[in-house]
Amino acid sequence: MHIPRKINFNSTIGVISPASHEKSEIIDTKLSEFQNLGFKIKKGSHIYDKYGYLAGSDESRGEDFNSVYNSPEVEAVISYRGGYGTMRMMHHINYRNIVKNPKILCGYSDLTILLNYITDKYRMITFHAPMISSDFTIKETLDSFTQVLMQGDKPFTIINPENILLESSSDKSSTGRLSGGNLSLICASLSTPYEMDFKNKILFIEEVDEAPYAIDRMLTQLLLSGKLQQCKGFILGQFTGCTAEDSSRSLSLNEIFQEKLFSLKKPVLINLMSGHDNPKLTLPLGAKVEIDGKNKKINILEKVVQ
Repeated sequence: MHIPRKINFNSTIGVISPASHEKSEIIDTKLSEFQNLGFKIKKGSHIYDKYGYLAGSDESRGEDFNSVYNSPEVEAVISYRGGYGTMRMMHHINYRNIVKNPKILCGYSDLTILLNYITDKYRMITFHAPMISSDFTIKETLDSFTQVLMQGDKPFTIINPENILLESSSDKSSTGRLSGGNLSLICASLSTPYEMDFKNKILFIEEVDEAPYAIDRMLTQLLLSGKLQQCKGFILGQFTGCTAEDSSRSLSLNEIFQEKLFSLKKPVLINLMSGHDNPKLTLPLGAKVEIDGKNKKINILEKVVQ
């Protein structure tokens, strides 16, 4: 795997808006908060652009990615926010330059397809991690972010914050390369040039504001297409706001997971604090990991930065 260089609190962070638009005053406030952590900021030229629900045209968002990533002073690239639109601009990215000069790339939610595509196709570690719009005043979020990106040059362990239970489907363990992110985007990648590779992966999934039937539909799609069967194990993150209006007319998420995931008899860790909730743990996609069902933790078996 191509391994990016680690950062420190004096590093220059490139900021892009590959998906949805945000008001300029909100962007500036969040950039200032992130800068106050000690980082330097290099903004993409188009992060304030607006094109309907997008942060500018597909071409300009792709141009921003290329120019910010290739800037000599930029040591890591972090998306301002997700929303919708990353997939639209992916064919404008110069991937060869990414492989020539691996840098930390962070995002989640709508960034899911981009992160996994770079990891699968170009064998580079990327990071399912907080974005500039996230709340870094939450200690566990910042601690995880810095541990992985500044100290992840040796094996380490990921566990939930204190008093938040990480559960397991069994005492079994399994090893594979970590992949995944937002369930809707994982499904959206199928039968496209950017389809995720599921073979021998530890698949992490999370979701927000989807009814249980929609979670059922998406997992059923992955099951019927044979994708879940290819995985070595699963990590369930936060399913924020994924409740039914009338629970008496709905399966519970646990029932859905029992049918679609636990029935595969592969190790499953449940309730990892990563996704559309706080705190947010940082996950290195593409890294070789072990999910330890007995001790309820995730062991990162190799360095993810250098």
